[in-house]
Amino acid sequence: QVQLVESGGGSVQTGGSLRLSCAASRYRYTINSVGWFRQTPGKEREGVACIYVGDGSTRYADSVKGRFTVSQDDAKRTLYLQMDSLKPEDTGVYYCAADSRVRWYPLQPPYYPYWGQGTQVTVSS
Repeated sequence: QVQLVESGGGSVQTGGSLRLSCAASRYRYTINSVGWFRQTPGKEREGVACIYVGDGSTRYADSVKGRFTVSQDDAKRTLYLQMDSLKPEDTGVYYCAADSRVRWYPLQPPYYPYWGQGTQVTVSS
């Protein structure tokens, strides 16, 4: 069974940085792609970044390009989301999610069957 555990959320001021971690069981056995998503009250969950762990290919939402970086550490079976130049609109609960399909790493939440519990990120102005 795939388990995902996020950590690293917190509160920062505008312009600050945070690094989120997603520890994944069944890493590279069942998991082929991992996405990062965020949700704020009253809004739909949106894709932020994703990575295909087989070759490290990445994809980003336009709103975070140049500020967020998704990466992987195969030895630690952990995925990361480095968030720099944070803005108040980045505030939300951040989730990592995983899928097993090959060469498939979309930014749309419905395609991911496995989800972590989420971690809160708050950016104050």
